[in-house]
Amino acid sequence: MAALNDVLDSLTVPAATNPEISQPCEFLPWDSDFFNLRIARARPGRLDPQAATEVETWCQVQQIDCVYLLVEAGDGPTIRLAERRGFQQVDIRLTLSRRLDELVQLKPRKEINVRPCRAEDVSALRAIAGASHSDTRFYFDPNFDRAACERLYQTWIEKSCHGYASQVLVACLGDQVAGYFSCDRLDAERGQIGLVGVAAAARGQQVGSALLEAGLGWFWEQGLRQVSVVTQGRNVPAQRLYQRQGFLTERVELWYHRWFHRPAPRQRQIDNLPHSL
Repeated sequence: MAALNDVLDSLTVPAATNPEISQPCEFLPWDSDFFNLRIARARPGRLDPQAATEVETWCQVQQIDCVYLLVEAGDGPTIRLAERRGFQQVDIRLTLSRRLDELVQLKPRKEINVRPCRAEDVSALRAIAGASHSDTRFYFDPNFDRAACERLYQTWIEKSCHGYASQVLVACLGDQVAGYFSCDRLDAERGQIGLVGVAAAARGQQVGSALLEAGLGWFWEQGLRQVSVVTQGRNVPAQRLYQRQGFLTERVELWYHRWFHRPAPRQRQIDNLPHSL
């Protein structure tokens, strides 16, 4: 089960202080270093033929290997133009949200213990993460190395445990780590669910439900009253999990990738997390 977010999107900077704000794309250093490719993201907005040409020209000048494009699902003109220009759809990005108007009641599950993560959990969480996010766009795009995709989410959950996320909750079945749930505080009122993963051997045992209930309880205790989550259109089990807890679809977007070059990627040492996922 996977739920990815865009908490890490680049901060908006006023045009007067950002010389690249007028550029059609943004270079993504983290993604580029991790995959050993030159990767960029087209700036949001509706594409027209001139804008599409500007994206292509910028990518060629900057020797970009892959450029990401995020489009509103109802923007037919941009979608048709992007596909004519060689962009390929790789994901349906769903944003769901719900209000927390009262404390979520935890259902008694004697066999499942949910607690904050500990340092000794990281190895088990990395193993779960390496096998839990195959619904995401990086796996779907065959141009990204599968082993690198596994390392991406292993690194993300490890960094989350070390303070990158506001909180990481861990579910245990007996003495076995069975899943994780990361929480991010956006501001005084809003929280966002980050990575959610359940071990293959623990699926079908309500571990995801226990983690979600405990996570919503954490948001409530922090005084946060609006919670959102991003997941994939192909990840139906995750959608049903959130819908059972009152989440409603807020936004539907489409991720596109366009490749200009496809060199073989290799592993790189990384220290931070990506600005665009």
